[in-house]
Amino acid sequence: MKVFCGRANPTTGSVEWLEEDEHYDYHQEIARSSYADMLHDKDRNMKYYQGIRAAVSRVKDKGQKALVLDIGTGTGLLSMMAVTAGADFCYAIEVFKPMADAAVKIVEKNGFSDKIKIINKHSTEVTIGPGGDMPCRANILITELFDTELIGEGALPSYEHAHRHLVQENCEAVPHRATVYAQLVESRRMWSWNKLFPVRVQTSLGEQVIVPPLELERCPGAPSVYDIQLNQVSPTDFTVLSDVLPMFSVDFSKQVSSSTASHSRQFEPLASGQAQVVLSWWDIEMDPEGKIKCTMAPFWAHSDPEELQWRDHWMQCVYFLPEEEPVVQGSALCLVAHHDDYCVWYSLQRTRCAPSLIGPEKDGRAHPARPVCDCQAHLLWNRPRFGEINDQNRTDQYVQALRTVLKPDSVCLCVSDGSLLSILAHHLGAEQIFKANHLEDKINIIEKRPELLTPADLEGKKVSLLLGEPFFTTSLLPWHNLYFWYVRTAVDRHLAPGAVVMPQAASLHMMVVEFRDLWRIRSPCGDCEGFNVHIMDDMIKHALDFRESKEAEPHPLWEYPCRSLSEPQQILTFDFRQPVPPQAICAEGAIELRRPGRSHGAVLWMEYHLTPDSMVSTGLLKPAEDKGYCCWNPHCKQAVYFFNTTLDPRVPPGGPQTVTYTVEFHPHTGDVTMDFTLSAVTGAHASPSGRP
Repeated sequence: MKVFCGRANPTTGSVEWLEEDEHYDYHQEIARSSYADMLHDKDRNMKYYQGIRAAVSRVKDKGQKALVLDIGTGTGLLSMMAVTAGADFCYAIEVFKPMADAAVKIVEKNGFSDKIKIINKHSTEVTIGPGGDMPCRANILITELFDTELIGEGALPSYEHAHRHLVQENCEAVPHRATVYAQLVESRRMWSWNKLFPVRVQTSLGEQVIVPPLELERCPGAPSVYDIQLNQVSPTDFTVLSDVLPMFSVDFSKQVSSSTASHSRQFEPLASGQAQVVLSWWDIEMDPEGKIKCTMAPFWAHSDPEELQWRDHWMQCVYFLPEEEPVVQGSALCLVAHHDDYCVWYSLQRTRCAPSLIGPEKDGRAHPARPVCDCQAHLLWNRPRFGEINDQNRTDQYVQALRTVLKPDSVCLCVSDGSLLSILAHHLGAEQIFKANHLEDKINIIEKRPELLTPADLEGKKVSLLLGEPFFTTSLLPWHNLYFWYVRTAVDRHLAPGAVVMPQAASLHMMVVEFRDLWRIRSPCGDCEGFNVHIMDDMIKHALDFRESKEAEPHPLWEYPCRSLSEPQQILTFDFRQPVPPQAICAEGAIELRRPGRSHGAVLWMEYHLTPDSMVSTGLLKPAEDKGYCCWNPHCKQAVYFFNTTLDPRVPPGGPQTVTYTVEFHPHTGDVTMDFTLSAVTGAHASPSGRP
């Protein structure tokens, strides 16, 4: 059965109705999921297996049957571990139907159907008793309900319900306990992801400073955590102000509360500075003694950095304090972790605090409300966008380009979301129309779609300079910002003869890379800890066969190191000085792989040519090093197209390997489609695995 799905097109700005398979959303979720990454997480799998064996043994030692409840079973891996460890029966709950169906097949394939029952429900809907989903309560609780923030996927409410209704009192739990850690730091780089810094502009009248409005200065920011591969942040980017502080723990073997709570830790700052950012992570102990531990700690806080496990399904957290506060070395302070049922946030207190739980049931005090943005900027700009606007070097590039195109009588129309270009142009002497944050008497904000613009909106003037960064909040992939081109086309009749468009053009670039770790999220697992999970691999492959799933994915590659195997190559160009053409723009060619390695995929990015002499890249910032290591724009996500196969790691003696490509821009839909063929001059064959 087919269904019509309405979808906003980020490139053209229009709403499209497309005919999709009825399970389209399911396929998308599977294709974009982290199941493969979790199954490749050797450390996670091994620690869970050890913890499950120990829990089953403790129950058996009491002379009891081991009855397991596995909430969020996914592939059924943990349930199969439990049966292998000696559990008498497992009830495995999975709410996502395609995953539950796959788990049934995987369990059957591995010969455990008589010991594992897959229940396709939310755990809060499971029934106990005669005729119910489970005949009685379980005495072992196994879960994997965690996200980077620990509680963001609803772990606390799920545990709370399970203890009240599904498991025995003081049951065995794997994991047994989780502990959240925090470290206070000063970091101009990370703080730039949350607050707008003063922007400096050199003009004919001297330096002008664009100051952020007071409401933005005082705004506590967005409440959501910034999950990040913290190991890729250089230690030179922050100053440590505190030791690593254990903020709070949750014992999963006992009744869990999802009520709002606060936990305080007193500490003495290690250095004087500005308290701005809290770095946070957690670990889980699989047994009551804490001998089996799985930690998310970054390398500088890891007990054995050599054993650091790369993973993308669990990372580390960056939280921003509501405002920066000065701290003095050795002068005691309290860091407070607050949480409700789904979110964590932090505050700093200068009064003495007790290390125990502070809650209404303890002292009757109200908890501080979760921070909510009231300046609107955090709703318009994501955190990389804040960093982009705060990048003074980037601002200087735009200012220099503006100087070459501005004239005293320029009438400017600025088209970008939340852009400061209008203000920059005003300070450089132009007459403004459209989009700014202040200067209302100088700059006219027109709240209309571009195709609805009338001469009256422009006060009868013709636009002599059309500006864009371009940046639009709806854009995910690099070419989605070609929306600027469609806007330029829509306002063509309002442009004066000889009007200047900046940027004047854009180009799409590509490079073949080998990822150090990111390949794992698309690599088949085959066998996992001795269990056959090929069915999961096949399900992901089937999901990836759907149209949109075959497109490139956005990834911030500064967090995911890779090596270039080819030189970067320009493959498509877009001339903004002309309207969008009616015909497709196509490119075919081949990229020669000049370095040995596994070709995991192609990385694509845009470069914007502001003027003939000025270019801004959203991808590679400088040529790759001799060994191929790359420096990526930290404010942008690049597009990654994962290959289904990888080439042999050796360069054949008779000639280099090549990747043949076809890339096409479709002006009617704004889509960029691509296809790649991996081959070698001397006939080297592609390998079916993404493993290095």
